[in-house]
Amino acid sequence: MLQPYARALIPADILPMTRSKSTSPWLRRQQRDPYVTQARERGYRSRAVFKLEQLDRRHRLLRPRMTVVDLGAAPGGWSQYAAGRVGPEGRVVANDLQPMEPIRGVAFIQGDFRAQAVLQALLGAMDGRKADLVISDMAPNMSGVRSVDQPRALSLAELALQLAQDLLRPGGGFLVKLFQGEGFEAYVGACRARFPKVVLEKPNASRERNREVYVLGRGLCGHASAP
Repeated sequence: MLQPYARALIPADILPMTRSKSTSPWLRRQQRDPYVTQARERGYRSRAVFKLEQLDRRHRLLRPRMTVVDLGAAPGGWSQYAAGRVGPEGRVVANDLQPMEPIRGVAFIQGDFRAQAVLQALLGAMDGRKADLVISDMAPNMSGVRSVDQPRALSLAELALQLAQDLLRPGGGFLVKLFQGEGFEAYVGACRARFPKVVLEKPNASRERNREVYVLGRGLCGHASAP
């Protein structure tokens, strides 16, 4: 049975630097990270926003008037960026287990989207529209043990894919974070069964040591079937 996803309230890359001496390498890395600096300067809530920005520039994911659903949205960096790109006539609906400070142009639904009440609230926020794009940067709270973290992360990606099929219009797109490891190829195959065009990307803003890869599917099939 798939487990509920969980994530920190605010990414560590934006928190004030108040950690113990044991984390000094982390502090030095943050101080040297140009994306952390740019996020603060531009008022973004997380450095992760630059991953979406880079993917958008390369693949033209976001356009005015689009309806976008952002899964695992807190603290809101991706939603901030998406709202700016779709404009006032577009719609961004964000969801996370954790609370999120309000963002202009973003409807936020807190809770587990597998719960009927949360799903209905999410659909209500879409105001009868089908999504043009579903994006998911969901990740579990990492333990550092790959045999534990990998299946948790994969479960989140599976949940996102299942929901995306229900929310997307035919021809819509899906962007999801995936970690390389057991189940990776099978998941990409499942995406290819549903989207005619699937590409794998690791944006420059992703740290080199990170095993994350973003899977982008375009053109959801009207009657996709499981592989």
